[in-house]
Amino acid sequence: MKAIVIGGGLAGSEAALQIARFGIPVILYEMRPVRMTPAHQTDLLAELVCSNSFKSVEIKNSHGLLKWELKLLGSYLLAGAEKAKVPAGKALAVDRRRFGELVTKMIAENPLIELRREEVTRIPIEPAVLATGPLTSDLLAADLKGLVGEDGLYFYDAIAPIVAGDSIDKSKTFRGSRYGIDESYINCPMDELSYLRFVEELRKGAVYPLHHFESPRYFEGCLPIEELARRGKDTLRFGPLKPVGFDGNYYAIVQLRPEDREGRMYSLVGFQTRLLIPEQRRIFRLIPGLEHARFLRYGAVHRNSYLNSPKHILPTLQLKEKPDLFIAGQLTGTEGYVEAIGTGLLAGINLARLLKGRQPLVPPEETMLGGLIRYITTPNKDFQPMNANFGLLPGGRRREKVKRAIKWMEFWQEELSSL
Repeated sequence: MKAIVIGGGLAGSEAALQIARFGIPVILYEMRPVRMTPAHQTDLLAELVCSNSFKSVEIKNSHGLLKWELKLLGSYLLAGAEKAKVPAGKALAVDRRRFGELVTKMIAENPLIELRREEVTRIPIEPAVLATGPLTSDLLAADLKGLVGEDGLYFYDAIAPIVAGDSIDKSKTFRGSRYGIDESYINCPMDELSYLRFVEELRKGAVYPLHHFESPRYFEGCLPIEELARRGKDTLRFGPLKPVGFDGNYYAIVQLRPEDREGRMYSLVGFQTRLLIPEQRRIFRLIPGLEHARFLRYGAVHRNSYLNSPKHILPTLQLKEKPDLFIAGQLTGTEGYVEAIGTGLLAGINLARLLKGRQPLVPPEETMLGGLIRYITTPNKDFQPMNANFGLLPGGRRREKVKRAIKWMEFWQEELSSL
């Protein structure tokens, strides 16, 4: 009896480790480096593409609560993230390279997991977890489309640029995170004149054209910076460039987050973009302190595919058309790193239960994980990707929702331990 996991990203890696945890051999397929994707740059498992941040660690924050739940359930990848973390205030940010190396090592050293570096082009007949993410290869996507019987939905996601730490003019910036948590971020303050000029150039900036058959369908939680600028001159000041939480009277602030422990790389927080590369160099160097910035990675845009989950996926993450196939990660219509880990964890546990003759389980809807699963599997005529937020949980104040989620997740964790 062997399980199959397709995709070595966050969801697939977590699923494989969870299945092996219950003594079941796993074959984990990852097509990189045999075949690369438009977004990935290495052959490391669980490579982080969009950002190096897993968001807040505070339990009163939706992402902090979800992390607490997954740690209680024994998430391997969140344990790895803790080992690879870099200072980032109230956020859990990691050294990307170290995190990928840690996850790859966990997989390689697990005697129950066989890693195969090859592309899978057909849905397997054996029980499996499908976690190929938003950049699923064309052949596998076509086979999946044939199984569910309809065209896949899609939206556009973007990644932010990274600049070299030694190319930042520190005389024009200051260190510190909002509300004085620590000194991890580099902050680039802007006065009104420089801010308004920056917004105007963003609005005029040339972007990569779409193919004739494509239309922009952005996820609202990850809008390109130039798209935000077009929504109003103050949109950025009340979004990623908000100047709150600092001592001093600033009109707007661009934050740079460390990508590694040594401070050699910094990402521009909230600067997802599909601007042309020359435009990125021209416009982003208008930011005080980045006049001579050396770009280590430019922002980019890519097409993200996901299923119409309310129509095709059960709350156990089983595909309705093939109940021994579990879907995990962004294919489910969840958005975000921790959400991908959560669906991978649930899919892995439920496939293990299925193989052991037990019924797959659904997390309580009072928990953040359960609320997210409930959203993506509830009928919705205009289904859009979703990340963790307190609107997913039953009524009450935030404090009440947190207490209720903790109580129900502790109860559910005891039920899971009976496997």
